[in-house]
This record gives sequence, structure tokens and C-alpha cells, in this order.
Amino acid sequence: MTAVRIANIADVIRGVSYDKDEVTDAPRDNYLPILRAGNIGDELNTDDDLVWVPSANVSSAQSIRAGDIAICMSSGSASVVGKTAYAKTDWIGSVGAFCALIRANAAYCLPEYLGFYLKTPKFRQWTSDSQGANIKNIRKSGLEDFAIPLPSIPEQRRIVDILSRADGIVRLRREAEKKASELIPALFLYMFGDPEKNPKGWPVTTLGEVVEEFRYGTSQKSGPTGLPVLRIPNVIGDRLEPAAMKFVAVTEAETNRLRLQNGDMLFVRTNGNPDYVGRSAVFEPEIMRRAGFDGDNVLYASYLIRARIRRELLEPSFLQTYLSSVEGRKKLKEKSRTSAGQFNINTEGLASIPVPVPAFAMQSEFVRRCFDVLSIQTQQSAATTKAQATFDALLAQVFE
Repeated sequence: MTAVRIANIADVIRGVSYDKDEVTDAPRDNYLPILRAGNIGDELNTDDDLVWVPSANVSSAQSIRAGDIAICMSSGSASVVGKTAYAKTDWIGSVGAFCALIRANAAYCLPEYLGFYLKTPKFRQWTSDSQGANIKNIRKSGLEDFAIPLPSIPEQRRIVDILSRADGIVRLRREAEKKASELIPALFLYMFGDPEKNPKGWPVTTLGEVVEEFRYGTSQKSGPTGLPVLRIPNVIGDRLEPAAMKFVAVTEAETNRLRLQNGDMLFVRTNGNPDYVGRSAVFEPEIMRRAGFDGDNVLYASYLIRARIRRELLEPSFLQTYLSSVEGRKKLKEKSRTSAGQFNINTEGLASIPVPVPAFAMQSEFVRRCFDVLSIQTQQSAATTKAQATFDALLAQVFE
């Protein structure tokens, strides 16, 4: 099979450059939307986290066309550089300067074939080797020189057909997983009503009244040994994810002071991204045990705040679901502050957030039903993981 340079079968089109004073985060007349690295995932996300720049900045060649492949060319994260996503339709907009578009010449290479190849381990390994001390970059010339195996068009169609079927199964699994993730918020609305309107007239108090104690985490630097410590990346919005754990060696007194207990809530207190501030998760020792850690001896870092809930008044899982709702996130944002580009929330701000307090028996029933839903979510997540692993193995095998 012939190996062909990307430059011989496709155009690599640089993303749109713009000045800071030209960009806006809302649509305007004679402005066009721009995608950034965060929009390049399993699919091309053209709905969220957009910015707009003057349409004069965007050439006709830079407008996204069906079959284009968006690629991240530069980032501080090596795992982000080289990520690609396929455009299924034309889109009136483009990508930013840290990204590029790869536009295949269909006479030589099917865009879908090229799109699949750029997700192979071989290409991802090449992108991970991109040079740079702090910022990882792919040079346009280097990308153009990268060679891919190029069979005949009929053989490309056969490969695309095989991989499209497998990819379709993965997408169906992701959709099922997404629908399962919507069950708990829907159950909350069914049992307790819209938190913004409180149609069932539940009593409202403040978070400070239902929290026994707020406490900041350890500022001790992490190292290779000690106790596991949860950090901002482990609090992912509505649950804990004990991945890429760090460790801290602290005194017995500090361990006793900061050791997490079942039902404690952790809040992100500071970050450069306002969407992270106030994120929360309920600590469960069993989650840590399943990940191979001692669930009875887990600490948390200084960028987090621990809230020890008065369990006779409020179920932590109920509170977590409320704070993850649109209304709960709104209240958290209202209490956050900005300083030197960082967004912050402190214990006083958390304590003043209003929270509904339904009958405790209803809260307990909600938690019981959530347990059943979480079982469904676990099954869906495992099925998605299996489907993705099958697709990845097939992808590597086809192109070998």
C-alpha cells in the first residue's frame, strides 16, 4: 500500500487570527462564530463555548465545509494537541488560530477515511511527540509532511463502511449513557418541583444552617508517598473521579483534622474558569476503595472546601443534586468573586446560599431511587467503555 503525504491529498488551512479587542462572547451583526480546542472532541461541538469575530477576519477558505477535519495544533496540554473532529455538514464559522482545518481532495482520499486515520494510535503518538517546553505545537509543514497509507478509493470505502458501523455503535452507547445521566435531575424535578419556583412550598434555609462545619484543605505539597489527596480535577461536577491521584505526607493532627467522612461534600473554591467554582461532589469511601485506595484515610487539597452536612436535616445526595441544578449553579455564581483573573467562593459565600429543605422522608426516598438509577448508569458506562475499546482495537487493526 502506498504511503502519501497529507499535503498531496489534502489542504491544511490555518485557523482564524484575531485581536483580543475584536472578540466577543455573544453574536453580533457582521460577526462569525469561532471554534476552539475545547470544541474538538469525539464530535465537533458547534453549539457551546463559542466566540465571535468580525466576518472580515474569516476568508471563504476558512469557513467549515462538510468533510473538513478540525485539529488542535497548539495547547499547553499534550493530550489536547492533535485531537481531531469531523464536520458532517457545512457550518458558517471557522476555527481559531490554535487550530486548523484539513480538507481532503475526494478525488484521491475520502474525507471519512482521512478522519478515521487521524484518530489512530500511530497519528496520536506522532502528535504527542510535538516539541515545546510549555506549549505543545504541531507545525503546519510537519502535518503536511505526515504520510498515511492510501489504498484505492474502493478499498477506502470498504474501510470507512466497517469503521462507520463500529463508530455508530459507540455513538449509540454514548447517547444511552447521556440519557441515563439525565434521570436523576428529572427525578428531582418530579419529586420536589422546579428549584427556582419552589411550587411545593418547601421551607428554605441557608447552607450554613445545615452544615456542621466548613473547612479548607491542606496546602502541603504532594509527593510520591503519604495519604491520597483529592484535588480540583477529581471533583468533576456531580461526583468524585479518583483518577491521577496525588499523595501528601502530613502530621497525625492534620490527618485527623482533614480526614474525609462518608457524606462530606467538597466544593471547588477557586479557579480561572468560573464554571469550576462551586462545583461539588459527595465523598463516599467506597468510590475510593473501588479505585484501590484506603477510603477511610483520604484528605483534600487547599483549593477545595469541605462541608460536613448535618445529616439529620439534609441528605448530601439531595443537596448535591440541588446545587448541580440550574438554580443551584446560579446561586453559587452569585456568591463567587473575581480577583486577578481568578474566580473564588469562600465559606461565608457558601454559608449564605439558600437551600430548600423538603421532608426528610422524601429526601430519603429520593436517595433510594437515585441508588437504583446509579446502577443503570454504571451499566451504561461499562457498555460504552467496552464499545469504545472494541472500536479502538478495530481502528488499529484496519490500518495495520
